[in-house]
Amino acid sequence: MKLIMAVVQDQDSNKLSHALIEHHFRATKLASTGGFLKAGNTTFIIGTDDNRLQEALDIIKQNCKSRDQVAPPISPMGGNADAYVPYPVEVPVGGATVFVLPVEQFHQF
Repeated sequence: MKLIMAVVQDQDSNKLSHALIEHHFRATKLASTGGFLKAGNTTFIIGTDDNRLQEALDIIKQNCKSRDQVAPPISPMGGNADAYVPYPVEVPVGGATVFVLPVEQFHQF
C-alpha cells in the first residue's frame, strides 16, 4: 500500500477531485499555501494499493497542468535588498508536487 501526497494549485483542485472520484480513489483534501507566491494550494492525501499507484499518478498528471503567472514584486523589507526585483516576473506555476510514501499499516475504524 502507498500514501500519495499531491500538492496542486487551487485552479486544478476541483478537476482533480472529480477525476479521482470517477476512478474510485478516495482522497482527503487539505487547504495549503505555497511559500514562494503565497498562493492557495490544495494538498490531496490518497491511499492506494500498490497495483493502482501508476493509475493514480497518471490521473494527477493529466489534471494538473503547468502555466505561467506574473508574480508581483517582492518587497525587500526584512530581507536581503540585493535579491529585490522591482518589477513583476513571469514564473511557471501549477502542475503537481507529488510524494509517494510506503504504508506500513492501514486501519479504518
